[in-house]
Amino acid sequence: MSAPPIQWYPGHIAKAERHLLEQLKKVDVVLEVRDARIPLATRHPQVSEWIGSKDRVLVLNRVDMIPPSAQQEWQAWLRAAGETPYFTNANQGQGIGAVAQAAKTVGDRLNQRRRERGMLPRPVRAVVIGFPNVGKSALINRLLKRRVVESARRAGVTRQLRWVRISDQLELLDAPGVLPSRLADQDAALKLAICDDIGEAAYDNQRVAAAFVDLLKQLQTSPAAEDAFQALQSRYGLDPDPLTGESYIAALAEQRYQGDKERAARQVLNDFRKGNLGAIALELPPS
Repeated sequence: MSAPPIQWYPGHIAKAERHLLEQLKKVDVVLEVRDARIPLATRHPQVSEWIGSKDRVLVLNRVDMIPPSAQQEWQAWLRAAGETPYFTNANQGQGIGAVAQAAKTVGDRLNQRRRERGMLPRPVRAVVIGFPNVGKSALINRLLKRRVVESARRAGVTRQLRWVRISDQLELLDAPGVLPSRLADQDAALKLAICDDIGEAAYDNQRVAAAFVDLLKQLQTSPAAEDAFQALQSRYGLDPDPLTGESYIAALAEQRYQGDKERAARQVLNDFRKGNLGAIALELPPS
């Protein structure tokens, strides 16, 4: 029997999407935040369509959670595709200045055009969008240099839309996380669940933890992930090599948690999410 697909679509996401589309009409620039561990899985399929011709600043947050080699690979791949990625660690403030400057540059161009048409300059209006829990609120708090937006390691903290004045030149809208209405790509859905970038109720921890171990086994040949594979062995004293992800979680449960597979699964996922297994990129650019 195949496992049920990872699925969601709580009503508040449908509502958030409607609000966001209304607000996008008033916006000059979109800051799209993705998770640096899974830049493709956190790319919302409709963002390009929503944004249209507006300027976009692509932010890859949680750069501290991937190895430098993976960052370099993504930088090169995205630039080759015509994108300029800004890598940030919003919790610590790394890379925030460059994002603020990129938004300001858009504002300068906008106000130049306004002056040419005999209009007064005004602050650039930016919106921060992305999946739940990718660090949007932390990014806004860093841009503001003070904490005004609630942020937590829990998906769905931001529910309503509000404008925040950052400076004379920039106003920001913090939008709730928007998930695609359904994900046809279950590999991407599993990565979102592993990274905790979706709501809690939508998945089975044991299946997701097993998928995480299997994913590390696939990635172990890549320099950006080989350390992660070793980290499992050194942290839990259990070699994943001869085991499937499912049997690894079962063996770990027997060894440490009196056979409680749910506890073993939660432990592995928590250790990854908190960085206890080291820096791990779960996606590398397609070759």
